[in-house]
Amino acid sequence: MNKYLLLLLPLILSAKVHYAKVEPIETATIKSSVSGIVIRADQEAEGTVLGTEAFVQIDDALDHDNLKDTEASLKLMQESLSINQEILSGLKDSLARQKGFYERMNGLETASQTQKDNAYNTYIGAKNQYLGTREKIISLQKTILDLSYKAATLKDVIAKKHIALPGKYLYRLMVHTGEFAAPGLPVATVNDVTRAQLIVYLDRDELKDAEGKAITDKTIYINGTPTQLHIDRLWKVADTQYISSYKARIVMLPTYPFSQLVKIEFK
Repeated sequence: MNKYLLLLLPLILSAKVHYAKVEPIETATIKSSVSGIVIRADQEAEGTVLGTEAFVQIDDALDHDNLKDTEASLKLMQESLSINQEILSGLKDSLARQKGFYERMNGLETASQTQKDNAYNTYIGAKNQYLGTREKIISLQKTILDLSYKAATLKDVIAKKHIALPGKYLYRLMVHTGEFAAPGLPVATVNDVTRAQLIVYLDRDELKDAEGKAITDKTIYINGTPTQLHIDRLWKVADTQYISSYKARIVMLPTYPFSQLVKIEFK
């Protein structure tokens, strides 16, 4: 009986073995946020790490023309605003003098009613001219704000039509030259291959052993070799697919080929 117990003891004490596939730390589907004809889709870039050049380019010729015209209009509006602000400064001084003249004339008993009326009308004319210029300035300021917003929007659209993701791995390109791209259309699947991740699913009894040692404090062995790795994230709620297990993620440098299956143990 003791002989059988001794034979079973190493099996009871040994760590459970998990297998996981080495995966990129992040995988994302890139979607178009603007519309237009695809004028370039670099099929040769599939399976490579992308550079700074756009691997998908949506036609932006009209947007550039529109932006050029908008910026020219914006410059003219700013010049007009500057001129009217100078005019307003002069009108303000004139209005103050006309107001003073009218108040003095209105207080003179020797001045006729006609003189007083003429002074008043001159003062009101100067005031209306001043207020009219102020109103024009406000209108110009609003136009400048609208044009500035339009220019910023066009720049954003142009940037979004130039799809470049430096450093990302292009796994799959989903559009072709000549196709029409609409907002929400999937363009590509890319991976972040700067780091790798291993996903394992742990049973409840693995989270803490009989001696009370948490799995996060244990050494991680990969293919039988101890490592300095640790569990990057441990889900506290059981997985929706593996309903009796808890998802754990190990993050590492891509020292193993992606998609390779590795053996993982916690000891």
